[in-house]
Amino acid sequence: MRHVIFATATAMVASGCSTVNPYTGEEQTAKATSGALIGAVAGAAIGVASSGKSDRGKGALIGAASGAALGGGIGYYMDVQEAELRQQLQSTGISVTRDGDNIVLNMPNEITFGVDQTDLSSRAKKALYNVALVAKEYDKTILNVYGFTDSSGKESYNLRLSQVRASEVSNYLIREGVVANRVVTKGMGESHPIASNSTKQGRAENRRVEIVLTPAS
Repeated sequence: MRHVIFATATAMVASGCSTVNPYTGEEQTAKATSGALIGAVAGAAIGVASSGKSDRGKGALIGAASGAALGGGIGYYMDVQEAELRQQLQSTGISVTRDGDNIVLNMPNEITFGVDQTDLSSRAKKALYNVALVAKEYDKTILNVYGFTDSSGKESYNLRLSQVRASEVSNYLIREGVVANRVVTKGMGESHPIASNSTKQGRAENRRVEIVLTPAS
């Protein structure tokens, strides 16, 4: 069993030794690979020991992931999570960027909500389902869900609208199995624009929901 554990853990870490730079789109070596390998092997052994006979394979994989995070550090843990999110969210319209140890998922309003609407589109639900899959696998992160609007209309209305939309996203993630105490929701209204509100295109960019994944303290 030990050689199986080592092979499983080694393969897992080897597959995560490189990740995609969010700014250049090129592969790069992940942080602390050797430490992650050691942690993965140890974690896999623990996972097998704590699992029933029929679940030992699954226990090894889960243990290896957790062990790799501890051995490689926060940077490595976020590296592999980022890589998996990029894979899951290809062609969804959601952008994945890295900000230090944080991962930012930008969901433009065109794929999430209709004009002045608060019901998630089917396209958004499909994408968020994939976000939830990754979030459940990497359970040592917090999901901060922020809603934003453009500056059209009253500021108080925009603030309420952004809160409702952020809550819709959070509630969907929770319904898909993300533990509620890992999800933080906040409406930001028209604050923090990422484009000019003086143009139609700029206003469209400002209407968005962002999910910022941060390492749990």
